[in-house]
Amino acid sequence: MRTYGDLVSEARRIVREISVDELAAKRKAGEKLVVLDVREPEEYAQARIPGAINLPRGLIEMEVGAHAVDPEALVVCNCGGGGRSALAARTLQEMGYTNVASLAGGLKAWMNRSLPLEA
Repeated sequence: MRTYGDLVSEARRIVREISVDELAAKRKAGEKLVVLDVREPEEYAQARIPGAINLPRGLIEMEVGAHAVDPEALVVCNCGGGGRSALAARTLQEMGYTNVASLAGGLKAWMNRSLPLEA
């Protein structure tokens, strides 16, 4: 039987990860991208990357289309530490999204770099 950790490790081998510095630079440069925060609404309400769309991991398949996410735009999934976001990014790839990444270290890494937050 495979564990959550096994699934996350497998997803990380398949999904591109980007650093918080790379994401911050892309946002500053005005690149077309979408940040999907795949944490639960309670977590999202506490603190989030500015402009991030809350789409809990368990609802990705059902609701990503409702957010009009351009399948060719860079879609960066983030969560608290990078595990759920890797799984969500893998799911999006399986759905046909071609430019997907997971934020390495998640919101914890973003906060450790003292980057802007919304609450």
